[in-house]
Amino acid sequence: MVPAVIVFLFVLVTQVSAFRFCPKCGKMEVPYPLSTGESCGDPRYRIYCDNGVLEFMSAQGFYYNILSINPWSSKLVISPPLIQENTCYSSDLGLGGLVLDENLPFNISTRNTVMLFNCSDSILLSPLNCSSSSFCRQFEDAGKGGSGCRGTLCCHFLKDASMTSHRIRVRLGGCTAYTSVVGKKPNDPIDSWNYGIELQWLPPF
Repeated sequence: MVPAVIVFLFVLVTQVSAFRFCPKCGKMEVPYPLSTGESCGDPRYRIYCDNGVLEFMSAQGFYYNILSINPWSSKLVISPPLIQENTCYSSDLGLGGLVLDENLPFNISTRNTVMLFNCSDSILLSPLNCSSSSFCRQFEDAGKGGSGCRGTLCCHFLKDASMTSHRIRVRLGGCTAYTSVVGKKPNDPIDSWNYGIELQWLPPF
């Protein structure tokens, strides 16, 4: 007969394992504390699995595809929004761009080089690089992102401590489209750029 304490421990370990690890979404692992449902992970770290595609939801309810997850560094990379065809408008322009819920344990990491397009002259007063050497000029010259943004005023900045860590803003009268490159070094050729927006999560408490 198996002692009751062993049975109890087995059940406890089983329950904890079920809580900590979510099923795969497509081919992508969902490591703790990320959660795709009530029975796994930590509900504060909620992400979504839609027909085998992992998604991250912004504070305004806009869904961004998750491209990769690194549980060792507590970071995930989401896909930048599409730039609408024949325009220079990001698909999340109507919501003001990417906005994270400040009450949840996610923020935008410092490894993002953000490029803004179709900017008004007022943006020149901001601490951004809008010169002819800006990375966004390389992006445009290489024909990336479609033709709608080509020739518009564009700028780039590194996401650092001087910028809010919960928002990448676009708006009419400012800049209307954006993209981001993760871990970019100054001399990296454009064909090696890793497009995405890296988010990091705080450890559970």
